[in-house]
Formats: sequence, C-alpha cells, structure tokens
Amino acid sequence: MRGRFAFALDQIAPTLQGLRASLSGTDRTHSAVETAILSTCNRTEIYCAADTAAMDHTLQWLASSGGIAPELLRQHSYLLQDGSVARHAFRVASGLDSMVLGEAQILGQMKNAVRAAESAGALGTTLNQLFQRSFAVAKEVRSSTEIGAHSISMAAAAVRLASQLFEDLSQIRVLFVGAGEMIELVSTHFAAKQPKQITIANRTLERGEKLAAQFGGGTMRLADLPEHLHEYDAVISCTASSLPIIGLGAVESALKKRKRRPIFMVDLAVPRDIEAEVKNLNDVYLYTVDDLATVVRTGQAQRQAAVEQAEVIIDTGVQSFMHWLDQRKPEGGMVPLIQQINSQADEWRALEIARAKKLLAKGEDVDTVLEALSRGLTQKMLHGTMAELHKGDAEQRAQAADTIARLFLRGSRGATKL
Repeated sequence: MRGRFAFALDQIAPTLQGLRASLSGTDRTHSAVETAILSTCNRTEIYCAADTAAMDHTLQWLASSGGIAPELLRQHSYLLQDGSVARHAFRVASGLDSMVLGEAQILGQMKNAVRAAESAGALGTTLNQLFQRSFAVAKEVRSSTEIGAHSISMAAAAVRLASQLFEDLSQIRVLFVGAGEMIELVSTHFAAKQPKQITIANRTLERGEKLAAQFGGGTMRLADLPEHLHEYDAVISCTASSLPIIGLGAVESALKKRKRRPIFMVDLAVPRDIEAEVKNLNDVYLYTVDDLATVVRTGQAQRQAAVEQAEVIIDTGVQSFMHWLDQRKPEGGMVPLIQQINSQADEWRALEIARAKKLLAKGEDVDTVLEALSRGLTQKMLHGTMAELHKGDAEQRAQAADTIARLFLRGSRGATKL
C-alpha cells in the first residue's frame, strides 16, 4: 500500500501542482492552498493549509493517484486538522513517530520535502511557519533530552541481522544496490566490519564510484547485476525505482550457482526493489523495512522518560504555533491592526522623505535635513502617545503610562510610573 503512494523528490513538484489544481477546481477558498508532501520509506503525508478544510477531496485525489478506492485508502490513513497537525509534525520531526525512536534521518527528509514544496511554489506563510517550528522543536528535543541516546538505526539493525546469519562478517561479500543516503548509511555500518568485498551497483557509475571510493569498494552497472548476483553473500537495496529491480528468476539462478549457500537480503526501498516472492525461497533471508522495525525497538523502554520530556517540549511548541495561527485570523486577530499601523507608518515616512528631498533640492545642508527628517518622524509617531498621557482621569492616565512605558521603555531600567 505504501509503495503505491511513494514519491521520489523529483516527482513531488508535479504532484503538488496536480493536487493544487484539483483543490482549486472545487472551491474558490482553495485557489491559493498551500501544500507539501513528505514521502519516506515509512510514510507518505500530505500537508495542506487553506481557509476551509477539504479532507475528503484530498483523500479521494490521493486514492486516484495510487489507483485504489478512497474507502480502501481511508482504512490505512490518518486525517488530522488544526492543532493535531502541528503536534504530529513536531513529533515526526523529533523522531517520536519513527520506527527507530529518536532517529535523526527523518529531519533531513522533512527539510528536503520543504525545499521541494518551496521550489514548486506550493509553500506559503502557514506551512512554512509550521515546518520551521517543527525543525526548532526537533532541535530542542535532541539537545534537551536523551531521545536518541540508545537508538538502533535501520543500518545497524541490518548489520545485526547479518551477524546472526554469518559467523564472521569479515568473510562475506556485500552488494549495495543504489547510491542514495540510506545506502551510504548502511554501507558505512557494514564497512566497519571490514567485509571481504564491497560493491556498489547503481544506474550511474559516477555516483556509485564516489560512494565506493570511501570504502575501497568496486562498482557495477545495474544492468549487470543479474549475472553477478551469485557472487555476493549479502545484498542491500534501496533505490527510487517504481518497479522491482531484483526479480524471483534472478535470485533462483543465483542460488543454483551458489550451490544453495544462503543469501542475506535487505530491501529498504518503498516501493520494493526485490520481488516479494523471493522471501519464499529456501536459503534466502529477505528483510524489509517492516521486518527491521522489530529489531530497532530494542531499548525503547529505557527511553520512555526521554519521550515524556520530549512531549512537554512539543506541547509548548504546539501552543505557541496555535497562538500564532489565531493571531492571523481576521476575526479577533491582530492582522488588520498590524496592517493599519504599517500603512500609517509608511504614509508618515513617505511625507517626511518627500519634505527632505525638497529641502535638499533647495540646497539645504544634509545634516540639517536629516535632523529635520528624524525629528518629523519622531513627532508624528509620538503625537498620539503624548496625547493619551494627558487624557482622562488619574487612573486612566496611570494605565496609559503603564502600557506606554512597556512599549517604549523596554530597555530602560529607569522607567517609572506617572
């Protein structure tokens, strides 16, 4: 199911444009909808910000893109609104919603998703604020708690499983299929065990050679993989291919050439790189990202206290974000007032600049003109304030003085009440 809705980074921009077009065709309120897509091996999430919700329509659009019925997709989906969205995003960024509790890779994936949405022109003020706050919360969680102190990464889990099958990892040959971030992570963990041989198979040799050079390994073209598969004891694959690249027939042929010596295989790709039927073959030990989840849960009990600390940080972040969101609402929010204040200040500034230009044109001294410009702006900005200090009775003047001192004398220790 996840495989049907996995989007590579280069697919995100056109996908977002398609979603926005679909939403704007349903309702005027969605003509400027903000959208972002986070797609990893463990999740595909759509984030939207608009004046009104269109959750059913969005789910129907996603179901259609994956070629399944909306009712079926709904059984495998979570739909969140308002503060629940912020809480979820903050938990995801902090690694609290990952198969590997506290893992840091998801944060980089979220940042990539935000960059993709920005480049597609699909990100606006609200989602940008949501994600920037997510990154800030995640940073605080990581620096203030021990959430990641005992985590076992997917890469380390793969090495642990391989060591259960092979007595000595230094005697095995390992093939990595792909050259992306995940393969780089896993190959680093395997290289620490100093296997007999490391090979990177990739569509483009240049990228594969760059990664292989870090470990003194070799490379091969992806097209040559079937005829060399039998040479390797362990195969770890993670590419962005939409179809399996290691089929049942290729693995059966490799087993015959190996005279039934076992092959350890890890498929970290979504959609899958290795055909699911391969798991049924004797002498093949195939693990997917879901299989590795059991291994990486080890030690989670010790981190429960850290989780509770992280949740407190997230709660604070959610409250702050929702307060920001409320302030932006026209009904009872501060946006109209802020706009009026900015407009008034711009008008005053334009008047004083125009007056200064006239004086300069007449040949007035520059310092004298600047002095007059600054004095004119200051008087305009303080006129209303000074008037308030002389209005009403003593109690009203005292309240006004309190507010004005708080606004204008924030850095002054000598501020006193009137």
